[in-house]
This record gives sequence, C-alpha cells and structure tokens, in this order.
Amino acid sequence: MSRANYSGADGALRDDAVGTPLELRVPPDLAGLRFDQALAQLVPQHSRSRLKDWIDAGRVTLDGAIAEGKRRLSGGERIVIKVLQEPLAVADMPQAIELAIVHEDDAILVVDKPPGLVVHPGSGNRDGTLLNALLHHAPQLAALARAGIVHRLDKDTSGLLVVAKTAIAQTDLVRQLQARTVKREYVALAQGDVARPTTIDAPIGRHPRVRTTMAVVASGKPARTHVTPLERFGAATLVQCTLETGRTHQIRVHLAAIEHPLIGDPAYGRRRGTAMVPAFHRQALHAIRLAFIHPQTKRRRQWEAPLPDDMKRLLSQLRAAQQ
Repeated sequence: MSRANYSGADGALRDDAVGTPLELRVPPDLAGLRFDQALAQLVPQHSRSRLKDWIDAGRVTLDGAIAEGKRRLSGGERIVIKVLQEPLAVADMPQAIELAIVHEDDAILVVDKPPGLVVHPGSGNRDGTLLNALLHHAPQLAALARAGIVHRLDKDTSGLLVVAKTAIAQTDLVRQLQARTVKREYVALAQGDVARPTTIDAPIGRHPRVRTTMAVVASGKPARTHVTPLERFGAATLVQCTLETGRTHQIRVHLAAIEHPLIGDPAYGRRRGTAMVPAFHRQALHAIRLAFIHPQTKRRRQWEAPLPDDMKRLLSQLRAAQQ
C-alpha cells in the first residue's frame, strides 16, 4: 500500500495513520540475511510489499538509522518500525455483535466463538464477522493487520481463539504459532468407532478437483493431528484432537482421511443422520483449550471453553441411544 493512502490534502502524513512504533531485536539465527528478508520473518502479519514501502519511505530504522533492504545483518541490531494504520475497507467496519470474552487485558483478547460466526470478511460474508465485532469492542484494533486476528476457526467450528491488541503482541503470537508452541486442543464427535489413540501425519493441500475443499495430497503442506478417543458409542466417538500444525480444515480432513469424518460435516462427511447417529446442523467440532506464552507477562497461560449447547445435546442423544 502506498504512502499516498495515509496522506492528507497537503501531502503530510496524517496523525491518525501512525500506529504505535514496533521495536524488535534481530535474533542471532537471522544473521547474514538481508534486512528485508529478515524483516519479513520477524513481522509476518505484514506483507512483504507493505514492508518494502515502509523501508523505502524511511519508516523502518536499523540501530537508529535508515537502512536499505539489501543490507546484510549481523544479529542483535535494533529495529524500529513506525507502523502505519491500514485504512478500513467498507466491509471492515465496527458492528455491535455480541462477543463471549473469556479473557482480556492490555495485550490480548481471548474469545469463545459461537458456531455460525465467520472470523474475517470474505466472499459471501462481507460483514457480520468476528472482525466487525472486534472493531466495535476495541476500536484501536483498526491499527493492526486483520484487527489483531492471528489464527482462525471455520465458520461452523466453535471455541477459543486469541486476538492481539498491540503490534508487539501480534508479532509475538504469530511467532509462537510458527514455532508450534501454541497448544490448541479440540473435542469432536466423529463417525464410527475410534478404538485407540492415533497420530495422523499427512500433508494437506487444495483438493485437485473440488477447489473449495482441502484434501490429503502428496504436494500439500505438512500436517499432524493427534487423536485420542474419550467416549465410544459404537457408531460415533467423542475424540480429543491436538494440533501440531494449523492447516485449513486440518482436523476435518484428517479424520475423514481415516474414515471417521466429523458428524454433521457437509464438506467431508454427511449432515444427515442415520439410524445410529442423530442429524447435526454443523461439523461437531469445538476448540476447547488454548495455551501459549502471554506476550506481555511471558508466563504460560491456558484457557478452556465449555462445550456449546448443541454439542451437549448431541452427546446426550448418543448416550441415551446406548442405554
């Protein structure tokens, strides 16, 4: 995005376009890289083209001086980025949508997302999203890329996700996700009898024919899911799924690949019920537990979200059918 998007009628940079400066220290493992390459790794929430614009405009300094993108780093240098606030698109406007807030402080916001709520505006969902709700709840999030959202849940998946409230917290959380140190646990109701714990290690990529879905494909990105049965009903199993990676539709694709698709999953299973398994209106998947190092306190924190009412009812039906 060009600097002109942030300028007033006189060509000067608008005061409200400048966010809180982001200060970073180049870690030793990035020594030898070009400045622009290292910067892209350190702040992946901003696109390479945006970072290049900021470097070219002198909005990024290295040890207090303007530096070219091609400069080689030694490690330990201090980077300061004068972050520019991205103008809101028409779709990205605040809307008074109720949020179930599990935790909030100056750095982060942990939300229990209900099923049916889209996380980010996109094709077919231009507003009425979690992002719109966040901008209403905390207007300062407009200064952050994607309003501080660092990971997503599918529209019809319920449960916990974390939102950063500052650029420093967002960078920290993105790094933790990349390092796979964020613990994300889900509970799901899968079709069939999952008799024993298993780890599904299979690459996921775009389906070669149905482009709106994902699939296990040799050319896909590495993906690993740990599956543990919690309660078995014969025709269905309550399972716990722990992610090591965060690919699109990962749990849904992996369970379908071992012939235990989620109950109610319209894309990878079947929404209609059977004689043994009741019908369900969405994929029976809930992000029940989330843990990570708090970006501000540097202490590990964990949160849990109880099963939503619709999954509780489904569990009760399955238990009653066994009696």
